[in-house]
Amino acid sequence: MKAGSFPAKANVLAQRVFYESILQPLMKKAKKRRSKHVLLFIDGSHNIFGGDYLGYVYGVYRRFTKTFSGRQRLSVLACLNYVTKKVSKVATEDYITALTVCELLRKVALEYAGKTVHIIADNARYQKCAVVMNLANELGIKLYFLPAYSPNLNLIERLWKHVKSQLRTQRYDAFEDFKMGIMSILESTHKKSKAQIDKLIGESVQLFDSLVPLNESTYVDMRKKKVA
Repeated sequence: MKAGSFPAKANVLAQRVFYESILQPLMKKAKKRRSKHVLLFIDGSHNIFGGDYLGYVYGVYRRFTKTFSGRQRLSVLACLNYVTKKVSKVATEDYITALTVCELLRKVALEYAGKTVHIIADNARYQKCAVVMNLANELGIKLYFLPAYSPNLNLIERLWKHVKSQLRTQRYDAFEDFKMGIMSILESTHKKSKAQIDKLIGESVQLFDSLVPLNESTYVDMRKKKVA
């Protein structure tokens, strides 16, 4: 049975309150037919060329894959549409900053013009700052910041795991190919990969207030009857 994990500093009560008072109502509102409300999850992914994407090779002997020198990166800040699974994104070969977030907010505002946009965000400083919050207010975008240490409530985290798993199935010999690979995966989330993404990101959300400790580091989820 596969084990899971949860953040050591997570406030399980705060997560439950956020889910029941904010997240769950927004999920239901966004899924209504012809809804004027859009629910997005925002997060950044920092992808290092030749880093954690070597994949798996099976055989009798252990095999090694040649890596690449340097630290070329593609940082992607993205918003995932909870219903359609479409990804709005901004990519940079530098670090994500508040200006990157503002660029994405403007892009989202144009894309969903005429609708009320709700964005679930973590507490990264480049997101939870005055310049971003002032722009969101100007654009009519509603921002909701998660309780600290709550990656389980930011459903776009599941998308990044999907991206990494897809990247491991290919070898990219050039940084440009690596970038194109990432962008291609993100472009397919609401198209040919939608059924797969729907399975990853549905109505279920992982909460931890049903965990019962077995010892100092292991817990059992009494509702799902598996180690969490």
